Amino acid sequence: MEIEKYMAEAKQQVDCCLDELLAKEAQEPPTIHRAMRYSVFAGGKRVRPILVLAAGESVGGARRVLLPLACAIEMIHTYSLIHDDLPALDNDDLRRGVPTCHKVFGEAMAILAGDSLMTRCYQILTELPDVSGATRLAIVREISYATGTIDGMIGGQVVDLESEGKDIGPETLEYIHRAKTGALLAACARCGGLAGAADTRQMEALSAYGRSIGLAFQIVDDILDVTSSTKDLGKTAGKDQKMKKATYPALYGVEASRRKARELTNAAIETAREIGPRAEPLLGIAQFILRRTA
Repeated sequence: MEIEKYMAEAKQQVDCCLDELLAKEAQEPPTIHRAMRYSVFAGGKRVRPILVLAAGESVGGARRVLLPLACAIEMIHTYSLIHDDLPALDNDDLRRGVPTCHKVFGEAMAILAGDSLMTRCYQILTELPDVSGATRLAIVREISYATGTIDGMIGGQVVDLESEGKDIGPETLEYIHRAKTGALLAACARCGGLAGAADTRQMEALSAYGRSIGLAFQIVDDILDVTSSTKDLGKTAGKDQKMKKATYPALYGVEASRRKARELTNAAIETAREIGPRAEPLLGIAQFILRRTA
């Protein structure tokens, strides 16, 4: 399979669906809707929504059912980026190659734009088409857990902030990465499976796959912060080292970090093969995550 072609076509469909699901810029009050759309459509590879589609389709799910779910998760991901970039957290001026939301719309509107994308996400989840109420509830539970304080995105962000400038051990580093980044990526695979009516064996495989690529994604991100440029990344390169953040290269070195990312990618691929031939896009996504340059 040509994974680049698959991802390009999926990204186009996701972007069209996002355009339909988000309020138009002229909708009252227009400023908040401009800020929301600005950050959502600032760019990005759409790895998370594409992962939802690939996971759901690997177990027989229909794309028309999976697309709103994929877009909802992209909204909650974008909310996290807007808030991460704020002066009180990572204090970054650049995201996806353009000025961050708070640099364009001000801090207050950026906070509200993030809040609004999160609430719109959950509104969409309660209205997912052609899935049962129990499935909708299970998906909401998955995303809430993945973005919350216990082993989720916010918990990981807290420990990440509190670890700046400190000597931390391997267990703390892995917790930060699995919670802050990996949990939502793993939830993408699991939620796709839920929406696609995966059986128990398939859900176990998708869960293991998601955990592996979730950690691999952040390790590669750590490596790129050291080895790539601001122009290529679309965000400030070298920021982790400057802020003395806990990263894999800082603890293990770049080459050992690359080996770990390869090991996790290979594990994800082997797990995805257990699902069957429809899981081929999941193999390609894992390889894409490993070799990405931005």
